[in-house]
Order: sequence, then C-alpha cells, then structure tokens
Amino acid sequence: MKRITSSFAVFMAALMVFAASFTFSGQADAAPIPAPSFSGVTVDGKPFSSASLKGTAYIVNFFATWCPPCRSEIPDMVQVQKAWESKGFTFVGIAVNEQEPSVKNFMKSNGMTWPVMMATPALIRAFNGYIDGGITGIPTTFVVDASGKLTGVIVGPRSKAAFEQLVSTALKAKAVKK
Repeated sequence: MKRITSSFAVFMAALMVFAASFTFSGQADAAPIPAPSFSGVTVDGKPFSSASLKGTAYIVNFFATWCPPCRSEIPDMVQVQKAWESKGFTFVGIAVNEQEPSVKNFMKSNGMTWPVMMATPALIRAFNGYIDGGITGIPTTFVVDASGKLTGVIVGPRSKAAFEQLVSTALKAKAVKK
C-alpha cells in the first residue's frame, strides 16, 4: 500500500507541475475580433445577454467553486469589480460543472456582484471557437473591450494588478455607437 501511495504522490506532483506550466503562462492575445454573442439566465433567474453589455468593457470568466486557482483569483476580481464598475466595466461569470445552490452560496460568501450564469452547451459553444482546442481548463477568461472586440483569452488565474491592466486597456477602446 505504501508503494502505491508514494507512486500516486509522485504522479500527482508531476501532474501539478505540468498543469502549473500552463496555468501561469497561458495568456494569448488575440487580434481584436468581434466578441461572441451569448445569452442565458443568471443564477438569480434574470435573463442576460451580451447585447446588454454594448459599450461596456467586460471579462467573461469560466470558473468553478471547487477549483483552487479559480477560488484564488475571486478576491482580486471582487476588488477590481468594485473599483472599475462605475467606469463602465463588469465581470460575467460562467460556472462550470456546478450546482446552482453552491454557486449562489459561493457568490454571497465572496461578495461577487456581477452576473453569473450556469454553463450550458450553448454558452460553451459561443466561446470554444475563440481558443485553440476550445475551453479545456478553468479558469479561462475572455477579455472584451468597450468597442465589443475580443482582445484576449487567458487560461489560468490572474492577480489584481493583471486584471486592472486588462480592464484599463479594455476601457480605452471607444464604444461603438449604432
């Protein structure tokens, strides 16, 4: 039994090093292209769509309450939301492999005030084509500037400073008026 346990520990350590190499190096800046259109219902039961974000810079964050890297970036995201919301920014959360009550409790206990939807096949399809190989891990984040262009895709957690830089840049784009 001891041999299996130590083999398992070595395997898990190697897996974590492998995952960390992607987690901490996973930013890909896309050439600005129109952001995907999406819609759904928030965990609060309200309809929500990307159309309601016209002229707003936003970050769509695929996450899970059970995901340690996701959990680690939430406090920074809460601070960024508070600091930048009045300037025309919001996060949009998409909870992956979750139960709605768990997500609601997580949002409340962490002070998350932005819209959060449960992942659906349609939501995942809307974003899968914007990242090589599709969404294969979480957190995965899509940055959309105020003109409605997708300007970056990030795999792995980010710090408050990194989020603030992304938001600042996204807000500098001129909103498209129709």
